Amino acid sequence: MTPGEPSEPLRVAIVGSGPAGFYAAEALLGHPEMAIEVDMIDRLPTPFGLVRAGVAPDHPKIKSVIKRYEKTAGHDAYRFFGHVTVGRDVSAEELAGLYHAVVWAYGAGTDRKLGIPGEDLPGSHAATEFVAWYNGHPDFADREFDLGCERVVVIGNGNVAADVARMLLLPRPELECTDTAPYAIDALAGSSVREVLVLGRRGPAQAAFTNPEVRELGELTDADVFVDRAAVAADETSAAFLDSDAADATNRKNLESFTEFSEREPGGKPKRVELRFLRTPLEIQGDGRVERIVAAVNRLEVDESGAVRARATDETETIECGMVLRSIGYLGTGIDGVPYDAAAGVIPNERGRVTGDGSKPHPGHYVVGWIKRGPTGVIGTNKKDAQETIETLLEDAAAGTLPERDAGADALPALLAERGVDFIEYDGWQEIDALEQERGAAAGRPRIKLTAFEELLAAARKERNG
Repeated sequence: MTPGEPSEPLRVAIVGSGPAGFYAAEALLGHPEMAIEVDMIDRLPTPFGLVRAGVAPDHPKIKSVIKRYEKTAGHDAYRFFGHVTVGRDVSAEELAGLYHAVVWAYGAGTDRKLGIPGEDLPGSHAATEFVAWYNGHPDFADREFDLGCERVVVIGNGNVAADVARMLLLPRPELECTDTAPYAIDALAGSSVREVLVLGRRGPAQAAFTNPEVRELGELTDADVFVDRAAVAADETSAAFLDSDAADATNRKNLESFTEFSEREPGGKPKRVELRFLRTPLEIQGDGRVERIVAAVNRLEVDESGAVRARATDETETIECGMVLRSIGYLGTGIDGVPYDAAAGVIPNERGRVTGDGSKPHPGHYVVGWIKRGPTGVIGTNKKDAQETIETLLEDAAAGTLPERDAGADALPALLAERGVDFIEYDGWQEIDALEQERGAAAGRPRIKLTAFEELLAAARKERNG
């Protein structure tokens, strides 16, 4: 019998409960004809991935997409298995043996390296870790960031770089009305940081910020924004880029904002944020910790393909600072038993269908989100991405090419229980959610997150123990 009939539902495991995973679940459970059951597995006791642990706390509207995911989680054919690590509690091979299909949706959890001397000095951190820290991620709640310096250099020209720059400069009242972790509020509000310098390898016309992120840097309560007028002056390469199909409305609007920033008179605010373009880090220096960064001064050139590239000149610049936050992109990691392209940081695939050596299919395995395409796009990008993968999966189901499986719905919980895995179901997450919101309401905040695994598990067990 072909799976998808009421007597034999198509059973799919989704590993990862961020936006990509939930859009994949939505696409599966919304099928008008097939009977489909979805089990979602996550290493954390809490769902929603980077919406919970990566979106800036002062961006609550972006987090409202969780309401859509909650609707999916309320489907009778959906189950959540939190606090389950694939590769530790259950292998990829074992998981594949329990389901007709496995959808890998665990994203890109590490950062790309600069590959320069001094990168590992104390005071040099991945921005991904800093973001996870102030968002209360339990893996990073115990991290320490020395904010006793006056200048921080943020390397990168994307939205994460803008987020960490902004968070470093927000005053306490603006932090206290968010779900920023309490320990981070105290550290950020009490820091000595007075200047954040954001370095970008390319020019202002090529910066990867979205328009709202740029605009917010110009609206900081306690910090003036600075851009060198010479940096935004029109040059032939940038002008040609802006006139080409390679540029879009975002590039043009950003340049307008940068130009407006360059023309502003300082407002006398106690702090400052500067956007400095055409700089490539060469070395981070210091005696036992970060004290300065050396950067090459770049120029823009058009390569053989017509693309605009930043090329280092012989000129360098030394910038004194006490902390460096590296924000040059997330990087996906591999899982034993699943093909992985280490150079690209993704699971190799065709339209979401995982491939092995060359283009050989890896039956029953699919991929969505950043671990499929790399860390690009915004939250909504994952919807179309997931739809493509699920269409591929359903095509394979209709063609009868999915592996045959005899295991039923009780197989995974039975296996985890046998191994003593204290997994958290969706009801347990709802107990965590209710407690966090209750704590927040008492303090006039949207929520106060539980930031330790022990706290999270104890809250989730309240439902289990009555």
